[in-house]
Amino acid sequence: MPDFGYYLTGELFSGLQTTIVLFIACAISGNLLALPVAVARISTRGWLRYPAMAFMLAFRGTPLLVQLYIFYFGIGQVFATIPAIRYSVFWPLFRSANGYAFVVLTLNTAAYCAEIWRGAILGVPTGQAEAGRSLGLSKRRIFRSVLLPQAFRLALPAIGGQNILLLKGTALTAAITVFETMAAANLVRAQTFRTYEPLLAAALVYFVLAFIITSGFKYVETRMASRY
Repeated sequence: MPDFGYYLTGELFSGLQTTIVLFIACAISGNLLALPVAVARISTRGWLRYPAMAFMLAFRGTPLLVQLYIFYFGIGQVFATIPAIRYSVFWPLFRSANGYAFVVLTLNTAAYCAEIWRGAILGVPTGQAEAGRSLGLSKRRIFRSVLLPQAFRLALPAIGGQNILLLKGTALTAAITVFETMAAANLVRAQTFRTYEPLLAAALVYFVLAFIITSGFKYVETRMASRY
């Protein structure tokens, strides 16, 4: 076996790649999905509002680890027995732990960020919409050009914090056999019987990634503050 440092670095680098890809994919898809869910949540139409409420409550009211288990060990086993899914274009997504991790983390992020967006949209002063109507703007134009930019500024700090939680949530996917940073650290720990070094190395990896994400959101906040 190679020396411990080389072995640890190699395994962690392999796990780090999965962590980064999983985080970026879920951050993009989850944040994009959050806005329409938030709009449905504040809609006056019950057929839009109630499903959005149920979705947000289900994913915000249950632990992420439980959601991973339900999808991977429960829904995944059912999907594997349905020919229509096994021979569809969606099967590559549902035949691996990585696919289920992507789905669960995306939906979980969307539920939390939708609540952030809901609060931000409702936090924009009502006079802004009234001013838009006085100018003859349509409801869609008012939402897109008046409410949404201001809501984005209000939501940005909380969205940044939620994406940090998403990063840390990727560590739980090791429980469904996704080989990410935490899984790599556990593998090294189990094979070398050295506890502290792999776990501290994994903690350092997450810390550095969280620092990069925080700095990125802080940069965007500063840029937006200087423009308005």
